[in-house]
Amino acid sequence: MRLFRSAALVLVPALLAALPAQAQVFPSKPLRFIVPFPSGFSDALARMTAQKVAEALGQPVVIDNRPGGSGQIGAQETVRAPADGHTLFLGHIGTHSVNTHLFDKLSYDPERDFTPVTLLASVPSLLVINPLLPVKSVKELVAHARANPGRLSYGTPGSGSSAHLAGELLKSQAKLFIVHIPYRGTAPALQDVIGGRLDLIFDTLAQAAPHAKTGRVRALAVGSLKRQAILPEVPTMDESGFPGWQTGPWFGVMVRNGTAESTVKRLNEEFTRALSSPEVRNLLVTQGADPVGNTPEQFAAFMRSETARWGKVVKEMGIKAD
Repeated sequence: MRLFRSAALVLVPALLAALPAQAQVFPSKPLRFIVPFPSGFSDALARMTAQKVAEALGQPVVIDNRPGGSGQIGAQETVRAPADGHTLFLGHIGTHSVNTHLFDKLSYDPERDFTPVTLLASVPSLLVINPLLPVKSVKELVAHARANPGRLSYGTPGSGSSAHLAGELLKSQAKLFIVHIPYRGTAPALQDVIGGRLDLIFDTLAQAAPHAKTGRVRALAVGSLKRQAILPEVPTMDESGFPGWQTGPWFGVMVRNGTAESTVKRLNEEFTRALSSPEVRNLLVTQGADPVGNTPEQFAAFMRSETARWGKVVKEMGIKAD
């Protein structure tokens, strides 16, 4: 009898280990949150929400920065992980809506390889210009650009970035000829706008707003459907003659496709709860971001619409990956 009991004690853990990942209790170990960017807003967003989720789950959530390849390096690393919910991915407009149109071949499939958890936040773009440019509104900018074809330039952190998409969307809708100048990041491009070596940029509200407040750049419009508390006097692009205009990066939590529905549901509950906390919401709003928090189904529908929307712009304007 004692021998049978001893054998059972050895056998039970072995049987539990052999169970499919979906059948095991979640979470059973620390979580890994892959962020396909270096330090910056996306990293801060992941950390502030992960801290709340870790407290709720009773397991640490470790941030793993894997920048490079327009997000492909981090996405591929996530796809290699088990589909047990312990590896999270911070997907964004590039990895899950734009890359599929920019690259002939991706190292992952945005829809087949991932299951959406929730959209965390969107960061509206802010159209800013050098203060010496003789325009004070989007309408005046369009008129000035039309009167000086090819004389104005706008900067971006590279082809296919949200800043590039916004610039090309403006060119397409307003029928303008403005020269695209790619940089290694938006920070140096913004500095050139401040210094007068570049005319304009669609930067994120989080990064450009402080310079607009000090007058180093002139803010013409924000790329959201409503005005932003951080710059309430600045009109939206919608108010400026571009109906329905929404531009800027967005970020959401994803897991490997095949993760148990119960696990996805639990993660959704904890991340949306984290976003609803006054501390996290206030931090995001003061950084020029709009907290979201929705269902996996709503997030999936949003990504499909974004993929279709930006696919048209990429094709029409002939945008290619760097």
